[in-house]
Amino acid sequence: MGRVTWGFTSSLDGFITGPDHDMSWMSGLGSLADGTVENLASRVAVIISGRRGYDAAKAQADERDELTSEAYGGAWSGTEFILTHRPEELADDPNVTAMNCSIAEAIDRAQPIAGDRDIQIISAVIARQALDVDLIDEMQVFVAPVFLGDGTRIFDVPGGRRIVWELVEIDEANREAFVRTYRPKR
Repeated sequence: MGRVTWGFTSSLDGFITGPDHDMSWMSGLGSLADGTVENLASRVAVIISGRRGYDAAKAQADERDELTSEAYGGAWSGTEFILTHRPEELADDPNVTAMNCSIAEAIDRAQPIAGDRDIQIISAVIARQALDVDLIDEMQVFVAPVFLGDGTRIFDVPGGRRIVWELVEIDEANREAFVRTYRPKR
């Protein structure tokens, strides 16, 4: 069985999107070592994302570049689940499966599709929900050398919640992007 992973690129000040889920900040920040994106994409069978990110991607389609317009810059193909309270509104999009369910149910439905490949969460809100029920096996962090000042925080829990992570891997081929892989310390 594959892992449930949470992958994201973050600004140095802890945001994964700019205001209104803007992703344009990632353009022009440099590139990763040859083959990195394709290698990461090949491990993922199912992506689970949220409705706000889906809506923002559709609204910003004309503004986004090759890197931010599609998952893994277009290097990925697979099944995408969108968690939403209004799945009927996405019924006309053949590229996604819209679901109104808990993250635990979404992962249960994704596992037979994923097989030995990973289920990748790409939403901070959904990742927090998965962390609340201990469903994340691994976190893949890319840190970009930029301050955004506002946007979607990596992990936003009013009142706080502590989760300890252990370092599993440092990607030496991508030192400028500070690529790290962590597992929750259980």
